[in-house]
Amino acid sequence: MRKLPPLNAIRAFEAAARHESFTAAANELCVTVTAISHQVRQLEAMLGRKLFERSGRAVVLTAEGNAVFPLLRDGFDRMASAFATIRPPADGDAITVSTTRAFAERWLMPRLARFNAAFPSVVVHIDATEDVVTPGIKGIDLAVRYGPVDRAHDASVLFKDNYIAVAARAICPSAARLAIDDFRPRPLLAYRWKNATLDSPAWSAWLAGISHDPSRDFRISWYSEEPLALHAAERGLGPLLCSDALVDDQLREGTLRRIDGPALPGFAFRLVKAGGAVRHKSVAAFVDWLRGEAATFRAASAPLMTRAA
Repeated sequence: MRKLPPLNAIRAFEAAARHESFTAAANELCVTVTAISHQVRQLEAMLGRKLFERSGRAVVLTAEGNAVFPLLRDGFDRMASAFATIRPPADGDAITVSTTRAFAERWLMPRLARFNAAFPSVVVHIDATEDVVTPGIKGIDLAVRYGPVDRAHDASVLFKDNYIAVAARAICPSAARLAIDDFRPRPLLAYRWKNATLDSPAWSAWLAGISHDPSRDFRISWYSEEPLALHAAERGLGPLLCSDALVDDQLREGTLRRIDGPALPGFAFRLVKAGGAVRHKSVAAFVDWLRGEAATFRAASAPLMTRAA
């Protein structure tokens, strides 16, 4: 026979630890903050261990709390997954996907209507952030991450990209092929990623792979965010070195044109799911749909993504 503390006390602790807030835990469990505090104190008394350090409204897990929290979180995840496998998606089902603003805006959102049409009862929330958010906490069900991958994570890769130089059709000469020297004296557009662990594409590396007039330096106009630089390029402010996956639609429509030059190797977009096998049917449906969209995209974009002009 299992010897467990009261389930309400365990739920109160797990929710408070996950949110790092008694108030947020109370809102999730539809009880008062006082009730959460009482249940946590009851659990601490039964265990003879302090689980939280309290400082005003802030709560921080102690070493003992940190030791037990991941096990409880995964246990609740598994219980939720077990019941979800026999429950079909219902009206009001919702999932939350975390990804970068650029990927959400340029790749995911243009395709999202197809998911909505196929699964009208499932509401998709998009959490666009440059922060690395771990699925399974703070309400995040899935994440699409961007960066290098090792072989252990190959199965999670949706697709990889390359970096090409593009310019708005409005500022391009009528010639069939474009050279970077066609865009003097406009500045080259560039951006800095907020994720310091990744090196953003460098114009210097791209220019080293082509023939151009080395006696004249290009100016560079810097943007603090990738989507801003993409919008600037579309408005004709200058050429941009960017992910071909994020401008694929614009290249096909002809609003952007590719400039002759190398396709620099990029990184991978990969799917990260919550630990503890949390896969209720609406999440599973979205994962399957996303993999299908990625496969279609890879097949349609293969010539563009592998060609070096």
